[in-house]
Order: sequence, then C-alpha cells, then structure tokens
Amino acid sequence: MLSRTLVVVLALGLPGLTGGLWQGWPGATAGVAVGAITLLALDASRGQRFLRWLRQPEAAPAPTRRGRWGEAAWRVTQALNDERTQVGEVAQRLDDFLAALQASPDGVILLDPPGRIEWCNEAAGRHFGIDPRRDLMQYIGHLVRDPAFAAYLAGQHNEPEVRLAGHAHTPARPVRLSVQLRPYGAGHRLMLSRDVTALVQADAMRRDFVANVSHELRTPLTVLAGFVETIQSLPLSEDERSRYLDLMATQSARMRTLIDDLLTLSRLEGSPPPGAGEQVDLRALTAQCETEARGLSSLLHPPEGGRPQNLRFAAPPDFALAGAASELRSAISNLINNAVRYTPAGGVIEVRWERLPDGRASLSVTDTGPGIAPEHLPRLGERFYRVDRSRARESGGTGLGLAITKHVAQRHGGQLQVSSTLGKGSCFALVLPAQRVVAAAAPDADG
Repeated sequence: MLSRTLVVVLALGLPGLTGGLWQGWPGATAGVAVGAITLLALDASRGQRFLRWLRQPEAAPAPTRRGRWGEAAWRVTQALNDERTQVGEVAQRLDDFLAALQASPDGVILLDPPGRIEWCNEAAGRHFGIDPRRDLMQYIGHLVRDPAFAAYLAGQHNEPEVRLAGHAHTPARPVRLSVQLRPYGAGHRLMLSRDVTALVQADAMRRDFVANVSHELRTPLTVLAGFVETIQSLPLSEDERSRYLDLMATQSARMRTLIDDLLTLSRLEGSPPPGAGEQVDLRALTAQCETEARGLSSLLHPPEGGRPQNLRFAAPPDFALAGAASELRSAISNLINNAVRYTPAGGVIEVRWERLPDGRASLSVTDTGPGIAPEHLPRLGERFYRVDRSRARESGGTGLGLAITKHVAQRHGGQLQVSSTLGKGSCFALVLPAQRVVAAAAPDADG
C-alpha cells in the first residue's frame, strides 16, 4: 500500500513540480494532469494484460507481480492451484473407485436415463459379450437380447432380479447370471450381474440328492413294509417266516449301509483336510483290504462253482502315506470291492501300489469286467450315479462308494483317475501327491 502511494505521489508530483518551475501554476496543473493520464494509461495497460491472461491462465505465467493487478493475479493463481489440486484428488479417487469396480468379480454397468451404456467393467463384458470401449453409449437392450431381461428392463418384472443365460452359455457348460437394476442419480441406473452358475448347480444337486436319497430308501422301506404286512396278516410256516425275516434283514442292512455312506460323505465334506502328522502303514491297510476283498469274492463267486475270481495283490509298497488312515482305508476298500462286485466269475483283479516318476503314489485296481462306456466316465464320482442301476442294486452298492473315494482323494490333494474299455475291463487309480509320500517305518524285529 505504501509503495503504491509513493508511486502515485511521484507520478503526479514530479510532472507538477517540473511544470510549476517552468510555467508556474498553469504548468503545475498541466504537469499533474499529464502524470495522472500517464498513470491511468499504465494501469489500464496492466489491467488489459491481466484480463488477457485471465482468459487463458494455463498458457503463460501471470503478466505482472506488482501492484494491485499483481496481487489479483497472485490470488487467482493460488485459487487455480488449489482447484487443480482438488480436481486431481477427485480424479484420483474416481480412478481408484473405477479400478475397484474393474477388479470386482461381479459385472457393473452404468446406464444413462435412455438405457445407454456409460461405463462397464471387464466382468460385465465377459458376462454379456460386451466390449467396454467399443460398445459405450450403445443401448443395453440391443446388446442383451433376452425376453426376460427386456421385460425386466422395461419394468414389467416384479422380482428384484432376473436370471438369464450368460454369453458363454452352452448346453455342455451352462452359465447362469443374476441381473439386478438399481436407480441412482437423475434417472440413471446401476446394472449388476453375478455368475450364479455354481449356486444353480448346487441347488440342482441338492434337489437331486434329496430325490435320490428318497428313492434309495423308498425301495427297501416298501419291501420291509410288505414283508411286515405279510407276516402280520398271513399264517406262515416257520420256513416261510424265516425266509421273510432274512429278506427283511437284507433290506435293513441295505438301508444301514446307505445311511453309513451318507454320514461318511457328510463327515468328509464338513471336516478340514487331513494333516501330515499321521503316518498310514500301507502294508497293514492293504492287507486288511485284501482279506475283506477275498471274503467278498468267495461269497459272490464261491470256489465250489468252479470259476472263482483271480485276485492278484502285488508286493506291498515300500513307502507310507501321510494322511487319515480311516479315510484312505474307506477309499481303497471301495475301489477293490467295486472291482470284486462287477467282475464276473473267472475274471482277474489286480491291485498294485507304485511310485510314479514325479514322486506321486498310485494305487491302481485293474479288472477284466464289462468295462464302462466313454459317456459315463466324466460322471463317475457323482453321488448315486450308476452306469447300470439294476446291476448296481443286485451287487449291493449304494451309488456312493466312488463319491467317497473321490472326496478322500481330493482331501489328500490327489485325484481319482479312471480308464476303461467297453467289454475289456477298467482301471481305477487313486493318485496322491508326492508330499504325502513318506518313508515306511522299519518292521518290528519281534514281528
């Protein structure tokens, strides 16, 4: 303020003093007028330069840093810098927000009031076959041509969501999407899509499971009820009564086996994977399974018939496994007993443990049974799935043995491998990872 006052005094005083010395009072007045005009002209010039700079402040630095125009330019510059900082922060937050939406496994689409795509993430692009860049400002109804979705988009759907087939949907690999619309802003809508294929399949499996369990239990219960009614209503001889009671015992044993297998599956699915602290002696475990298999084989194909099965167990393995002994025994017993049940009289069953070149352990059970058609192989291991239902029931199977074996393999980090040739036999292999293989303990010297 003081410097500007001094400039005004000098700008007016010097010309006035010069004019007064030259022409007296008239000269002094003229000198002051000339100084004032000059001062105003300079100020107007600075103001004009400031206005030109103010129209495009980013193009060049402020034209002056002195006087009131300089202070105005400095304050405008500070305000612009603050605004740029705020805009940058907002833009960064927006970028972070869009990056978070981009990373979401769910599809997100922003629609303007007419229904055009303003933005969408990559997940939505995969769900609906949309290109997030090419299809901007395209009508979503033109890109997702599904009658249920069209009705939902038009507000004719009373449910909070609509389910439709995804872009990658095929009969062999179905893809189901859950789509929701949420209003926001002035007529805008947020469209959310989620892949619910696993949920749909789980619901279907749950329904099939209940239906299968009901079906499996209904048959023996019907037989039992019929036998009970027969015993209660008809006079039977002791031999007939004994035969009926034996049949009833068979059906009750079948139901008990089914329930035991269901409880085993439930326990496998609801418990954590086995650790590596327990060492399983494969020699003893395989010996137990061999004794059980030979007993079952002699029961199904008695030696007196002249055509017993030929069970060949290779030398016991020289290694042990880290895992749950009860689970592995159940899996191995299921594989061997299935081979015994489905291999005809006179057939050959070979059981062999071996170390694979990559360090994994493999138990292979090979039989000369009827074999399995290729279309059935992918579904082996599903609950209650049977290649031949009538033959499975005659053999006493519950349809859960391979499901249990598959679960045990997966819980130990391994897998169940199946190869088969129709009419020539099958090979079921329980393959366990190398980290589960440990050196076998030395046998007891006293044993």
